[in-house]
Amino acid sequence: MMRDAEQTRQLILEVSSEEIRKHGFQATSLSTILAKCNISKGALYHHFANKNELGYAVFEEIFTPMFIEMWEPAVTQEDPIAGLCDFFHDMAHDMSCEDVVCGCPLNNLSQEMASVDEGFRLRILAMQQKLNTLIAENLRRMSDQLRNDIDYSQVSYFIVSAFHGSTSLSKTTQNKTLFQTVMAELCLYIQSLKKA
Repeated sequence: MMRDAEQTRQLILEVSSEEIRKHGFQATSLSTILAKCNISKGALYHHFANKNELGYAVFEEIFTPMFIEMWEPAVTQEDPIAGLCDFFHDMAHDMSCEDVVCGCPLNNLSQEMASVDEGFRLRILAMQQKLNTLIAENLRRMSDQLRNDIDYSQVSYFIVSAFHGSTSLSKTTQNKTLFQTVMAELCLYIQSLKKA
């Protein structure tokens, strides 16, 4: 059973993650978070020294695990290539209008903060390396079925870059069809990694 302090901290993280997802980190208001959590400024600062520390915690404890857990079932399947294609197809099909408008929360936060805050940049880099390793290691598991010329790390970064790029594209154009088109093309690329 969670203690009150732990429950308060978790509530702050959940409310903050939703505010950041909707408005971006810099536009997120601490006063809005305080009001939605129904807590005092002192209660917030008991858990987080400042807004950046709160943002780091949201990134590490909410967004990063959510993002890794989103990819994990696809790449840990017996055939990660089929798993990735199913994942991309399902995401393109299931993407809501709100997802198109808001984009990927982790991608949005990365684009907003990586160039302006070193703490965010280092956390973004660590998350990207973690995801890259997850994909590369699982592709390597089926190396006997894949082409011999594959650089697994490079391929993994390309897959993630295409995914992030397509979420940004759908957000800026407000066009779900573009996301679906890019995901279909990405699947063709991933399938081409297999030996003929």
